[in-house]
Formats: sequence, C-alpha cells, structure tokens
Amino acid sequence: MSEDSANLVHLRPANSPNAFDLRRIGAHPDYWYPLAWSHELKVGRTLGRRFAGQPIVLYRGNSGRVFALEDRCAHRQVPLHLGVVNADQIKCHYHGWTYEGGGKCVDVPYLGKERLPNGVRGYPACEVDGLIFVFPGDPALAASRLPTSLGSSQRKDYKTRQLNREVACHYTFMHENLFDMNHQFMHRKQMGSIRAMCLGRKHGEDWAQVEYSFSRSAGAPSMGEKVIVNLVRNHEGRKKDFSDHMRIRTDYPSQNLKVWIGRDIKESNDPVLDVWLCYTPLDAEQRTNRTYGYLSVKKPPVPGLIHAVWPFVVWFTENIFREDKEIVEFEQRAYDQQGADWNNEVFPALRDLRAVLARCGKLIGS
Repeated sequence: MSEDSANLVHLRPANSPNAFDLRRIGAHPDYWYPLAWSHELKVGRTLGRRFAGQPIVLYRGNSGRVFALEDRCAHRQVPLHLGVVNADQIKCHYHGWTYEGGGKCVDVPYLGKERLPNGVRGYPACEVDGLIFVFPGDPALAASRLPTSLGSSQRKDYKTRQLNREVACHYTFMHENLFDMNHQFMHRKQMGSIRAMCLGRKHGEDWAQVEYSFSRSAGAPSMGEKVIVNLVRNHEGRKKDFSDHMRIRTDYPSQNLKVWIGRDIKESNDPVLDVWLCYTPLDAEQRTNRTYGYLSVKKPPVPGLIHAVWPFVVWFTENIFREDKEIVEFEQRAYDQQGADWNNEVFPALRDLRAVLARCGKLIGS
C-alpha cells in the first residue's frame, strides 16, 4: 500500500465496516489518462481539459503532434486554450506571450527574447488508438508506463463504438460497478433474469481479475444481446449446452471486459465482446469523471450483417450504460450525504479490487 493510502487505514470512517475510506483516495497522477479523442483536436486548434481539477490545454501543432500544457498563462493566468497555435507553439490570447511544447516561454512581444519570464508546466502527451493521453504526474515515469493497444478497437474483424460520457461519481464506483457482475438483477428489464456465477479471482499489486459464467432464470435476451453473443455462437456451430465466459480485469488505472462463447477458453481465442475503459477524474475532489472507452464486437462470417444489426447493439448497450450511470451516481449521493464510505462489501473479488485501488491511488489533497 502506498504511503498516502496507508494513512487512511488509521482513518476508519465512523459506523463504517471499512478500514479506510476508498472515496478519499484519488486516481494516482503517475499514470497515463485519456483527455480527448484524437478526432476532436484538429491541426492548429486547442482544447481545454481537466485532470482532477488541474486545467490542461491540448493543442495540435502544424507538425500534427499533440502538446499538453498547464492551461494558464504565466502572465495573467488566463486560459491558454483561448490562444493561437503558431507552428508547434501556442500564443496567449491576451498579450501574445508564446510558449513552446514543453511549456517554456519563448517570446514576449513587447519585451524581446532577452528578458523572458518563467514558463508554464508541460505534460507528456501521446496518442494511442484514437485517444489523446496525458501523464499528469512525474514525467520521469511517463516513458515506462506508456499505454498499449486499447482492446480490439483497431482490429478490422471487430466492429467498434466509442464510449464517452461524464459521470457524477468517484472513479472507484466505476471500477466496482463493472467488476461486480452480481448487479445483473438491476438490468432485468434489458436482459431478463441473469444469475452470475463467479468462476475464480486473482489479484496482484496493481491488478485484479474476476471470471464469471451466467445462467438465465427467466425472460429472453434482447435483440442487442442476441447480436453480441448469439450471432457468433450460431455461425460458429456452437452447441446449445454452452457456458459463456466473462473475464473482467483492472490493470490500474484502466479496465477491460471480455466475453468468450463456449467452455474451452484459451488466451489465443478471440472474445466475442471486448470492452476497454478508463475513468479520468475531472474535479479536484474527484466527484466526477469522464469515462472513455471502446466496445468491440466480433463480426460474424456473413458480410455486412454486423452493420445491419448494429443499431440494436447501440440501443442495448446505451440502456445498460444508462442504468449503470444512474446507479453509481446514486452511490455518490449516498456517500456525500453520509460523509464516509459505509459500503458493506462482502464479495471477495470486490474486496480484492478495493485493495488494489487503495494501494495504487493517492490521497486526495496530498
């Protein structure tokens, strides 16, 4: 456990079964976080973004490269995202102070280059699979923690949709919601009555994993669910005595969900569903987050079929995500009213996950 999260062990919330308050542990800045989609930032343009209350300006220089700076001019503290991109530099909208991509001030038009003041903070930035990532922590760690491919989002044998929404809750509620498939009861209107069976769990210093199979006790699958699972199952000749298999894994700070069909699961087999997610905290207290993700569905062998039925996938997944968003925001409101983490968590896999989030996180305000 990090020094910050270890301090919380001695701050047992009143009337809470927990040894520490997980909602006071922030997303650790020494990791890469998505702040925008690549297509949102055109050459010569800027975007104002936030990480845990820190204002950050993204801009794309004429070279096509993305830069990230503190979104405050060192002169009058006005937002740099109001400014003008010139080559690979940005010029403040107010008095024209100019900064290069690392944050150094390189020109004050009315003083000359021999009397330049201090610049602003620069952040490592990179693009991976259509997302712009920023490293808000110690830049010396950035290169060793570069994000790799984001699920199956770039594979041509999958059809992928972007997941992008602002959610009014602490990011740890998002991790817990996806990890704990025992909440399928909440989705009964969308999926019928589904029972999740935990097949096993594993965890390490900065990761946790849980695996499930499912059985249906009542109701029928929606069209969206049929598209995601049944089309592939039917066209691959799977028998009806199947056992679908889901694996959810948090590799701090992102999450991944994969679903296979059939009993014999091998790492080399492609999942029918592959979801990658990351939760970027927005405000200083980290009570809101921007969820970025990709949902990828394996294309069935029939050409064009996935495109014809895709609206059902969108409809189904939007309803599921809407219900998840509503419930985690209810959790956040309960926390705010009670002033502490009173969650009485009994599921062993969730207890593993909570320990990982505590070890990897950083005490808010420290």
